[in-house]
Amino acid sequence: MKIEPFGVEQWMNAWETKCALNLAETCVASLTLAELMQMAGTTQQMPGDLAQMKMTYGEIRGSTRLRGLVAGLFHGQRAENVLITHGTIGANHMVYQTLVGAGDHVVAITPTYQQHTAIPRSLGAEVTEVALQEVDGWLPDWDAVAAAMTPATKVIALTNPNNPTGALIDRAGLERVAQIARSVGAWVLCDEVYRGTEQGDPVPSIVEVYDKGISTGSTSKAYSLAGLRLGWIVGPEALLDDCEVHRDYTTISVGMVDDYFAAMALGAKDTVLERSREITRGNLAVLRDWVAVQPKASFVEPKAGTTAFVKLDVPMVSYDLCVSLLRDTGVMFTPGSALGREGYVRIGFACQRDVLKEGLARVGQWLDAA
Repeated sequence: MKIEPFGVEQWMNAWETKCALNLAETCVASLTLAELMQMAGTTQQMPGDLAQMKMTYGEIRGSTRLRGLVAGLFHGQRAENVLITHGTIGANHMVYQTLVGAGDHVVAITPTYQQHTAIPRSLGAEVTEVALQEVDGWLPDWDAVAAAMTPATKVIALTNPNNPTGALIDRAGLERVAQIARSVGAWVLCDEVYRGTEQGDPVPSIVEVYDKGISTGSTSKAYSLAGLRLGWIVGPEALLDDCEVHRDYTTISVGMVDDYFAAMALGAKDTVLERSREITRGNLAVLRDWVAVQPKASFVEPKAGTTAFVKLDVPMVSYDLCVSLLRDTGVMFTPGSALGREGYVRIGFACQRDVLKEGLARVGQWLDAA
């Protein structure tokens, strides 16, 4: 299988250890295990639990406890509707391996996480990209999505909240995409890894509005635990049975220690998410204030997520701009070209607030002199 290089990951691999201030990071500021245990009230219990844990494969689909906690994040779902995976990245890959092959068609709403275009192409599928537009608030043109459908369409792929723009499709939009998919019997794969970071009221999951909806997510973003490398697929049981066939050839199961700490986090989800929303909502206000006084910057304000897609009025392509910023200021953004959309940079605003403020101040000085 040949596959195109992953633009964002190549960028991160090249530069994230060489910057002074990382404003390309997309996870809410990471928790330490000590902080997690304090939130969950398990500081005394944890050492004994781990000491007694036998290092077997554990439950292959994920522990019953963890799958039940994930199911509890959605209305109408049970543990049987959950398959635990190695991050959202593993979940998405497994879904495409299961559903898509040569001769199939995928409609991908872009810009998006590159998995949703590159993987189906690598599997021999035709991919039609339906481009989001800034003038529409980065929300889909559903008529364009409907026009892109064919009888061979197997999957409509989207990220909600959107990566990189932070746009959020509401219930009406999700019901519309379900209607479009239903017309040809297609699945809707909704990468919901940023679910839980809404600036206002949350919206439903795709699995709550469509019987062929698939939600993927993880502990990496809103739960601040990317180091666990733990995610999930939520969907119909028959789909998960098929996904498990593919996983038997790759990862078999997730690690028991990862499963244990993920269950701890979801058991304390109200406390963990309260911290995350305090960070993302407070930090977005900092970014909003910076854009308001920076004449060379503009954006559509995110409704959710941890990133904003910002236009910088500088006569440079986004890759060269980001490299220049790194070298001159030590601040790391992600170039829009790595996400397939030139003319923008992706700014991660969910880091520690002092890092965000200092980074934006340096970039502001650089832009003033540019």
